[in-house]
Amino acid sequence: MKKFPILYWPRGTKNDNEYRLARKVISNATGVMPTLAGGEMDLASIFAENPEASVYYPVFCESTGWWGELLGGTAVVTDKVIISPECQLMVIESAHHSRARGTTQLLAAEIYPASGFFKKMNSGIATVSDMLATDTGTILALFSGKSPAPFINILESTGNSYLGCIGRY
Repeated sequence: MKKFPILYWPRGTKNDNEYRLARKVISNATGVMPTLAGGEMDLASIFAENPEASVYYPVFCESTGWWGELLGGTAVVTDKVIISPECQLMVIESAHHSRARGTTQLLAAEIYPASGFFKKMNSGIATVSDMLATDTGTILALFSGKSPAPFINILESTGNSYLGCIGRY
């Protein structure tokens, strides 16, 4: 079964230059024009119906929490494609049919907003990609890093929780 691209686009497509550019980039990379998906994203349903699909998920400058659905799920990020300074496409595939393409891992954590963690963390270990405050006073954060071991060590030594790796590119 050949992988086929699906472009999830959460906003209108009319007169959207980033949308047109995303379709062109995906078509050039895969040799196939992507199928368009809009509305609510349900990765589990998409991969149940199309296990070999690659979903191209746009992450805009103002996007937050886009990665939440991947926590504890069966889909992972396998690549990242830069479309413009305001938009990048995260390539998401079924974990059962994916092959990681790079060494940068996307690591999720629940952290307490205390200085101890931030004093120990440095960009050589991981950098923050996204942060969301919760109602309980913690922060759900997505980091990018090369190795989870030192990241997990810092998390545990500061009383924070590692939630998992949602993929790599």
